[in-house]
Amino acid sequence: MLFEKQMQVDGDTETYELHPNIKLYALKDVGFQVSNAGNYTLERSVDPTSPYNKNQMLKVTVAKDLSGFKMATTNASGNRRINIFKGPHATENVEQYHFILQNLMDREILQKK
Repeated sequence: MLFEKQMQVDGDTETYELHPNIKLYALKDVGFQVSNAGNYTLERSVDPTSPYNKNQMLKVTVAKDLSGFKMATTNASGNRRINIFKGPHATENVEQYHFILQNLMDREILQKK
């Protein structure tokens, strides 16, 4: 998947884009890790009961030059996209998902389109 200017997670009605004031130190402050390719990657569990239960995860990758990003909700291994807005635990998972995204918006990493 290529880096995009705007992204929408499967099932979400909101579209997000990189904040124009994004800074590298803000990425590191919230837990982004530098990949082998030099991009910045964040993986967070959307399970509100435990951050260590990684059945469903939010993955955000920002290009090393801050020109675009990728964002998806995936299964634990990260090889299959999932829709966290459906299923028996959707309400709790979506609440945690929005909490994570709100933190990224507060730090001027992402913004709603």
